[in-house]
Amino acid sequence: MEQMYINPIVEQRADPWIYKHTDGFYYFTASVPEYDRIELRRAETIQGLAEAVPVVVWRKYENGPMSANIWAPEIHFIDGKWYIYFAAARTAQTNDGLFDHRMFVLENSADNPLQGTWVEKGQIKTKWESFSLDATQFEHRGVRYLVWPQKDPDIKGNSNLYIAELENPWTITGEPVMITTPEFAWEKIGFLVNEGPAVLKRNGNIFITYSASATDHHYCMGLLTADESSDVLNPDSWRKHPEPVFQTSEATGQYGPGHNSFTVSEDGTKDVLVYHARNYKEIQGDPLYDPNRHTRAQVFSWGEDGMPVFGVPVSDGNPLKTE
Repeated sequence: MEQMYINPIVEQRADPWIYKHTDGFYYFTASVPEYDRIELRRAETIQGLAEAVPVVVWRKYENGPMSANIWAPEIHFIDGKWYIYFAAARTAQTNDGLFDHRMFVLENSADNPLQGTWVEKGQIKTKWESFSLDATQFEHRGVRYLVWPQKDPDIKGNSNLYIAELENPWTITGEPVMITTPEFAWEKIGFLVNEGPAVLKRNGNIFITYSASATDHHYCMGLLTADESSDVLNPDSWRKHPEPVFQTSEATGQYGPGHNSFTVSEDGTKDVLVYHARNYKEIQGDPLYDPNRHTRAQVFSWGEDGMPVFGVPVSDGNPLKTE
């Protein structure tokens, strides 16, 4: 399959989210290295996002629950309004603040989300007051669902993935259901992590990709699959692929690919994987404070079994052909 894009798309933007709207624009947001604000930009092509002027739509507070480590914003269009899901922690004197995140939602009723007013809708409340982040949402058969990672105080590790029905874009209803917890060795390197979910519906299935392990070269993507006719709130409906579906490639010089999103090509005919990765392996200090996780994009294909085939993260620079 021919690689249509020259990577990286946008440098120093981690946890990338690209959404193609009905107006023909691609809308982009991601974690910035300073973790202090939420930016939006738009362009008519994915490659064009590199040159698009970012607009700061929200900044962190000086103190309180939304005052530090603004992570992984996502932009969604739901029932005629724009929403941004993001995670934020509180400023702390100790390292505990690094894992003090909660999930929050912003709303904007303007046609163009780079304009208008973003209104805080508050924290997404769940079963626990614990580390939670990376919320995403999807619609299935007329019902909206939230999928998010969270720390269950009774389960060893950093985060599991949960699903619940949404009453509105910022409020879940019913009991959260755990659909995956780190269990394989590749999900437990450095940290026991399942995070960064992204949802894709194709070929009679619902797919949820997620990322696992520490944010260095061990970071990789896993895959959950459910039949579209199954009860998505039943954990037994979800099957976990036993191996990573996208991971570091020494051959192409791409390390720690993950925290992905999905979009479609400019002509609407191809599925596109959007993700971040570094182009070097050795990191000085905490990987979270290394700014060089760059946004990347590549077309992926589908197997005869109806499953996505992501291949390997492509090299930086000029497009190349991959099988």
